[in-house]
Amino acid sequence: MTFTNFAFSAPNSIHFGRGTCDLAANLAAGFGRSVLLVHGANPKRADWLLTQCADAGLKVETIGCAGEPDLPLLETALPRFKETPPDLIIALGGGSVMDFAKALAALIPCEGPPRAYLEGVGDGRTLDTAPLPVIALPTTAGTGSEVTRNAVITVPDRGIKVSLRDPRMIPRVAIVDASLMESAPRTVKLSAALDAVTQAIEPYLSTKANPMTDALCLAAIPVGLSALKPLIEENSAEAMDEMAWVSTCGGLALANGGLGAVHGFAGVIGGMTNAPHGEICGTLLPAVLASHRARADADSEIARRTGWVVSIISDIFGSAEQTDGLQALQDWSRAQGLRGLSAIGLSSESYGQTAELSAQASSMKANPFLLSIEELTDILTKAA
Repeated sequence: MTFTNFAFSAPNSIHFGRGTCDLAANLAAGFGRSVLLVHGANPKRADWLLTQCADAGLKVETIGCAGEPDLPLLETALPRFKETPPDLIIALGGGSVMDFAKALAALIPCEGPPRAYLEGVGDGRTLDTAPLPVIALPTTAGTGSEVTRNAVITVPDRGIKVSLRDPRMIPRVAIVDASLMESAPRTVKLSAALDAVTQAIEPYLSTKANPMTDALCLAAIPVGLSALKPLIEENSAEAMDEMAWVSTCGGLALANGGLGAVHGFAGVIGGMTNAPHGEICGTLLPAVLASHRARADADSEIARRTGWVVSIISDIFGSAEQTDGLQALQDWSRAQGLRGLSAIGLSSESYGQTAELSAQASSMKANPFLLSIEELTDILTKAA
């Protein structure tokens, strides 16, 4: 193995396994007494944590995030906490809640307007000061946002999703407890799981991959792909544990090794359609991998890596009737309810614009190939 210089960032601690959610309040007390709890659309799902915090003597304010966070939501929420900031933020929810919580933690201490700190639509200004500490408890196994250094924010007036990014935005503590994830609807589990798998695959194929991210991806990719069927078809508790671990591995890998074309497309398509991020990633993954396979020189390292990933997919999803593993994965995903790009609202007339915007996305920079507009459009067509 050839080693080159690299850096690797992660939370101060990761607590993994069933029952670890009971550690949250006591861990929070180590950061202070004043807590902002960010929850999802149903505040009742946070009652158990509010009780724990009260028992630990913590003072808690709450704020909800009912959908994917956008700039107007941030602009409305921030003034509420500027004058008397909390000591820490606890995020309990899916990837959207994680992103909203991390954005609040980053921007509450900052003086400038929120837009100024966003990539692509603002100045991309560096945070004025360190973010507030965050404790992250994911309730879906997908985004890995509990261990990443960015928050994805929709900017409605530009019809796009962009990142607020800073190395200091990684949560201080991640608590990954699969028991919090089991009540998610089946469609949410499907899109989240495909997102988790995608986020383990793309850093492995990224131009920014390094030995640490490779170790995570090599371990996580086979587990994630093998867990898909039992998780979605059988609602397996063991597969839920496995996917929770894969999601965290993927989050660590992408935070340190970058992503690729799937996520380069996803931010643009998400802003245009408001479709769930995981669903977009899941429907694009087979077409993007097919593009890599076609572009890679036969004896190259990226051909070896792509071939290994595709061989695992083929072993799990292929059959005598469907020997192309990538097509088989797409067929299985559609049979389980995953929508194609047309069904989520992306019209073929917009493919050219989508390709042009996606080519400029930050995630596209680590893709193993520089893709032309024609090649990007072809990927969209195959994922339709």
